[in-house]
Amino acid sequence: MIKPLVGPCPDGPNVMDVSSKKHRVVVAHRGDSGHYPENTAAAFSAAVELGVECIELDVHYASDGTLIIIHDATVDRTSDGVGAVADLTHAQIRTFDAGRWFDDRFAGERFLTLHEALECIPDPVRLNVHIKAESKTRDAVVASTVGTLRDRALLDRAYIASDEATLSVVRQVCSGIEICNLSVQPAEDYVQRSAAIDCRILQPGHAMTDARLVEEAHRHGMLVFPFFADEEDEMRRLIACGVDGMLTNEPERLQRLK
Repeated sequence: MIKPLVGPCPDGPNVMDVSSKKHRVVVAHRGDSGHYPENTAAAFSAAVELGVECIELDVHYASDGTLIIIHDATVDRTSDGVGAVADLTHAQIRTFDAGRWFDDRFAGERFLTLHEALECIPDPVRLNVHIKAESKTRDAVVASTVGTLRDRALLDRAYIASDEATLSVVRQVCSGIEICNLSVQPAEDYVQRSAAIDCRILQPGHAMTDARLVEEAHRHGMLVFPFFADEEDEMRRLIACGVDGMLTNEPERLQRLK
C-alpha cells in the first residue's frame, strides 16, 4: 500500500505563470548540457547563471536507496565507470568521473545526489524533476523524491515528469503536486489522457508538436513544453505553433529568440 506524505502538501497543482504570450519558458535540459557535462553541478550552475526559468534533471534510484542525478540507467555513457545505477551504491557511484567524457576541462565532476543538485538550483528557478522509475522500485523512488522536495519546501516550484504509471503513484503520495505526462504514445489521445489525470504540463516530442496539438492542450488549460529543440529553425517553428516553452540543450540560443 502506498502511503501519502505526512506533512504539508499542496492543495492543488501550482502551474507556472506564462501569462505573457510573448514569453517562452526556457527549460534547460539536464542543465546547460550543450556546453557542460549533463546533470552535473557545472551544467546546472551555468544554466542558473544564464537566468533560465526552469531546469530539467533526471532521478534514478541507487541500490542503497540514494537518489542519483543521471539520465541513463547505467553510468557507462557519462562517466569512466561501468554498471547499472540500480546495482551500485552511492559510495561506488561517487568515485566515478562524470565530466571527463565530455571534455578534459571538466575532469573531476561527480554524479550528484538529488539533495546536492537542489543546492545548485536556487529560487526562483523551477524544477522539472524527471523520475526514471523501474517497476520494482517505483513506489520507493517516488516517495523519496517527493518527500525530499517536500522537506526542502520546494513543492511549489517543482513538477514531476514521468510515465503515467509513475505519475499515478506520485499523486497517491502527494495529491496536489504538479505533474507532466511523458507517456506521449499513442499520440492521438495524448492530450485527452493527460487531462484525465489532471496533468497541466505536457512534454510532447518536438516532431509531433504542431499548432493543432498546442491549441487542444490550451483548451484544456495545459502548458506545452516540447522535448526538445536545439537548432534555431526548429525553435522558431515551435514558437510559431504557440508553445509555452521548450526543453533545450542550448538555452542561451533559445533566450536570444524570446
